[in-house]
Amino acid sequence: MKKYGVEELLRRAEKPSRQAITYHRFYEGKMQVMPKCAVTSFDDFAIYYTPGVAAPCREIEKDKELVFEYTNRWNTVAVVSDGSRVLGLGNIGPEAGLPVMEGKALLFKYLGGVDAFPLCLNVKTPDQLVTACKWIAPSFGGINLEDISKPECFYVLEKAREELNIPVWHDDQQGTATVVLAAVLNALKIVGKKLGDVLITMIGVGASNTRGAIVLMKAGVKPKNLIMVDSKGILHRNRKDIEEVKEREPYKWDFCLKTNGENRTGGIREALKDADICIAMSRPGPNVIKKEWVAGMADDAIVFACANPIPEIWPWDAKEAGARIVGTGRSDFPNQINNSLGFPGIFRGVLDVKARTVTDDMCIAAGTELARFAEERGIREDDIVPRMDEWEVFPREAVACALKSIEQGVARVKLSRQELFERATQIIKNARESVEILMRKGLIKAPPQ
Repeated sequence: MKKYGVEELLRRAEKPSRQAITYHRFYEGKMQVMPKCAVTSFDDFAIYYTPGVAAPCREIEKDKELVFEYTNRWNTVAVVSDGSRVLGLGNIGPEAGLPVMEGKALLFKYLGGVDAFPLCLNVKTPDQLVTACKWIAPSFGGINLEDISKPECFYVLEKAREELNIPVWHDDQQGTATVVLAAVLNALKIVGKKLGDVLITMIGVGASNTRGAIVLMKAGVKPKNLIMVDSKGILHRNRKDIEEVKEREPYKWDFCLKTNGENRTGGIREALKDADICIAMSRPGPNVIKKEWVAGMADDAIVFACANPIPEIWPWDAKEAGARIVGTGRSDFPNQINNSLGFPGIFRGVLDVKARTVTDDMCIAAGTELARFAEERGIREDDIVPRMDEWEVFPREAVACALKSIEQGVARVKLSRQELFERATQIIKNARESVEILMRKGLIKAPPQ
């Protein structure tokens, strides 16, 4: 593995940022709305708008479920954020968060064929955010919550899931958890260990690792075999500081009670001793995790250091310390753990069956399918998960989620595996080919040099 100095890595990491200013101003944003119906003459507007449009309106008035057949609601997702915790930028507000949500919408369309709309909301409380989601729900087939501060994001997700009759998903939680699960499953296949036997240390107890822990336990990790570390140390049942705020952070207190079967105390060093897997979603490094701490892990250790732009430990340092498999959040290192592998395919699947919700079981189905796809095309220590350019993974992931939706009784329509696969494949291919045609025709301009 090639080593880079800190200055070189920062230079490489900053290059997209330098280009981004030019590109964003050049294109004046990244998304637009295009018709999907044929317009053969101006007479067609009498069908699509007044007076003809009154006919489907009356049908929907009699049966609200018909909105999914007569409109594009079945394929629309709102990308909702209050801008309170945007990427690594913090609370920059809804306006400054809009470029990120547009970018998310671009990935939704190009990778999943989903029509996603960025909605940055000027709200002040979690309840206002939930209320806003309820207000807009009649226009959308799903809601993707994005970049909301902790612990408010947990409340918003659960409350919105309870009160809305469409899938609500928080990508920082469920998306990351899905891809981490896939990486864990395939890494364990390489090292010859079982999910129910391994000791896993999770560094950072933010949105990603919180939902990650929940999904891992649901997938088969024993709670006692999880050790979680926040900025003050290992979570354990005697953490009075967390008990005092358990009403505000119930998940964290629940981890204190259920995980860490050995009741370890201390910090990252103590948490990593004899651990089989380290999943770090904390703060940029390096040296958040030290080489000697990795050296104290179990044989054939697995280290996922996912902070950006600099991982908690350099991959080569983790390897030199004895880790057999290392992943990061960066695309220029092997084994990128990126939630862009998750949300496009998952939403494609739940939208295709017009699901009423999206569950953690669907995340497990998606993560398992991601792992299976990579295993079938071949995995090795430096290539354990699919890459974004392997577009064929997204229809398969969509099918896995759609079938789980049907199995769990939350799908409005039931389709066969083959029907789902053909549908998802065609929609995703159409989205990608549409962009290529528009570029070829010059309707999307070539990027500036």
